[in-house]
Amino acid sequence: MMELKPLNSVPSIKPPPGHNLFPTLNPPEKTLTFHKFLVLFLTFIAYAAFHASRKPPSIVKSVLGPEIKAHNGTDSTIVATGWAPFEGASGPHRLGELDLAFLLAYSIGMYFAGHIGDNIDLRIFLTVGMLGSGALVIAFGLGYFLDVHWLGFFLIVQILCGLFQSIGWPCVVAVMGNWFGKAKRGLIMGVWNSNTSIGNIIGSLVASSVLSFGWGWSFVLPGLFILVVAALVYMFLVVSPDHIGLELASKEIEMNVEGVALVGSETSEVEEEGVVEPEMEGAGAIGFLQAWRLPGVAPFAFCLFFSKLVAYTFLYWLPFYLRQTVVAGVQLSHKNAGILSTVFDIGGVIGGVLAGVTSDIIEARGVTSIVFLLLSIPSLLFYRYMGVYLSVSADLGTQSLIKGNSRALATVSAIIDGTGSVGAALGPLLAGYISTRGWNSVFVMLVLSIFIASLFLIPIVKNEIKGKLNEGKWLWISVIKR
Repeated sequence: MMELKPLNSVPSIKPPPGHNLFPTLNPPEKTLTFHKFLVLFLTFIAYAAFHASRKPPSIVKSVLGPEIKAHNGTDSTIVATGWAPFEGASGPHRLGELDLAFLLAYSIGMYFAGHIGDNIDLRIFLTVGMLGSGALVIAFGLGYFLDVHWLGFFLIVQILCGLFQSIGWPCVVAVMGNWFGKAKRGLIMGVWNSNTSIGNIIGSLVASSVLSFGWGWSFVLPGLFILVVAALVYMFLVVSPDHIGLELASKEIEMNVEGVALVGSETSEVEEEGVVEPEMEGAGAIGFLQAWRLPGVAPFAFCLFFSKLVAYTFLYWLPFYLRQTVVAGVQLSHKNAGILSTVFDIGGVIGGVLAGVTSDIIEARGVTSIVFLLLSIPSLLFYRYMGVYLSVSADLGTQSLIKGNSRALATVSAIIDGTGSVGAALGPLLAGYISTRGWNSVFVMLVLSIFIASLFLIPIVKNEIKGKLNEGKWLWISVIKR
C-alpha cells in the first residue's frame, strides 16, 4: 500500500498560501487520509466548475436560436425569432459554428497546456485557467446586457474561453497522479470522473433557473462560480506530497483522461504481446511525439475522438433538441428543457461508477469500455424513439505506459483528451447543420461514431483477454472455445 513519509529536508516548493494561514493543515497535524481527500475534493470541484461554466451555451441555444413550432409530432415550422445573429433558418448553423470555435480552440490548447503543465507550478497554472475561463464566460453573458449582435464578438470570446478551459484537465489529472496509486482504483476513479457530469448538472440547473430573467444571467452565475472555486484552488491545492514535506514511499501513477485510465508503476513488470513498456529514465517531461509513441496512447486517443463526438453533441444540443421535440404530447419550455437535459448527466454519474466497479471486478478495463460503448447504441435508438436515455461513461482501459515519470502525465493526458476534443468540436458542428434536415440523421451519425470508437478498442481487448487466459483467469472463455 502506498504511504507518505515525512521528509527531513525543507520542501523545494512552498506550500500553498492557505497552509500558511492555517498551519494545522500541514503534517503531522493532518493525516495522509486527510490530504488525499482534500486533493480529491479540490480537483473534483475544480473540474466540475470548468464543466459548469461550459453548459450555458447549450442551455441558451433554444433562446438564441430560432423558435421551431412542432405540429403533430413530425412537421415543424421555423419562426424568425431569437437573438441576432442566431435567429432565422441559418440560426442552428451559426450556433454550431460557435461550438466549433470553442471546442477547436480547446483541442488545440490542450496539446500545449499539457506540455506547459509538465514544466510549471500546476496550482498556479490551474488557477490561471479558471480565472480566465470565469472572466470570459461572464463576458459572453455581457453580450445580453450590452445588446451585442456581432457574431465576431461571440466567436472571439468562445475561442479565448476554449484556450483557458484547455488548461483544466491536464492539471487535475497530473495532481491526481501525484497523490494516488493504482491498486483497485476503478471505483474511486469512476466516482472522481463524475466531476464532469456533476459540473454539467450544476451548470444546467443554474443556467436554466435564471433563464427567465434574461439569458445573460445564465452565463454570469456559472462564471462567478468558477472564480470562487479558483480562489479555493489557489489557496489550498497541494500539487504534490513533497510540497508539504512528504514523499511517496512507492511511486505509482494513475491517471484518467476523461474516461481513459492510464496506469504506470515503477514495480510493474507486466509486458503483454503488442504492448511493450518503454523505460523512461528520470522524471522529466516527455516530448509531444515521444508521448504519441507510448503504447496505447493512439488507440485510446482515436477512440475518445469518436466517443466525445457523441458526448459533446449531447452536451451542446440536448436542451435545444428537447425544446424542439414534443415529449408526451407537450412541447417543453426553455427552462424545463434545460432541467430535463440533466438526466443525461445523471446517467453519466451512474454509468461511470458502474464501469469503475465492473473494471475492478473483471480487471480488464478495455473489455469494460467496449461493452459499455456497444450498450449505448440501443440506448441512443431508444432515446430517439421513446424519449429515454441513460448515458454511460466508458472507462477506457488500463495500460502501464509511464514508469516512474509523473511529469509526463499532463502531456499524455493532453494528447488523448486533445484528440478527443477534436471529435467533440466536430460533433456539435455537424449536429447544427444536419439537424435542419431532421434529427434522425443526427442519431445515425451518433450510432456510427460509437461503433467506430469500439473498433479502436479491439486490439486492447484482445490483449487483455489473452493476458487473463495466460494468468489462468477467465477460464470460462476457454471452455466456450471448446
